[in-house]
Amino acid sequence: MRSTRRTLLAWAGSVGLTGWTPLAHAGGQAEEPLADSVRTALASAVAGEGAPPKLDFPTVDARLVYLRWLGAMSQRLARRKPDFDVRREFLETVWYESRRAGLDTALVLGLIEVESGFRKYAISVVGARSYMQVMPFWARLIGDGDASRLFHMQTNLRFGCVILRHYLDREKGDLFMALGRYNGSRGKAPYPTMVMAVRRRWEFTDPASLAPIVSPTSR
Repeated sequence: MRSTRRTLLAWAGSVGLTGWTPLAHAGGQAEEPLADSVRTALASAVAGEGAPPKLDFPTVDARLVYLRWLGAMSQRLARRKPDFDVRREFLETVWYESRRAGLDTALVLGLIEVESGFRKYAISVVGARSYMQVMPFWARLIGDGDASRLFHMQTNLRFGCVILRHYLDREKGDLFMALGRYNGSRGKAPYPTMVMAVRRRWEFTDPASLAPIVSPTSR
């Protein structure tokens, strides 16, 4: 019962009900054998990080949606990252890397908040690093072997998004199980429940989509 109470308090804190948010909640991702084809695919997926992301929009409207999202998220993140340019670059990269990996951006932001509290140089007790608390062994498995580069913003975000995508694919789209695997607690409820709760803080509804449509005959 006490354990359950502590877990509920942690969940409540994570969604702002107690005014407390965990600075880091990283577990230990397990190093698992990878088939050569999977390792090659993952290595290819993380290749090319380091250059500023190039945001391409198919239409002007799509770009305007992104800019409205950026403005809303920038306000929400201001307490965590007071410098506007740092905040903009971070959000731009999260947007780019989450979509590149086929992930929901709100989910990635929620995971980052739970994992590291948006701290670039966060290190967990098991050695996971930076925003998405990537374990150093991933640098050896699918990177160039230099684990120190996991503190580079885009490197960390790319690795984290690629790894989460990999776990989602392994779990056949089961987000609950994939999040547990990411945290090293596969099959246990606290971590996935916490991430999904915090995710709601970062969801975005475009105000333009809520504007009433006025037809010429109704004027």
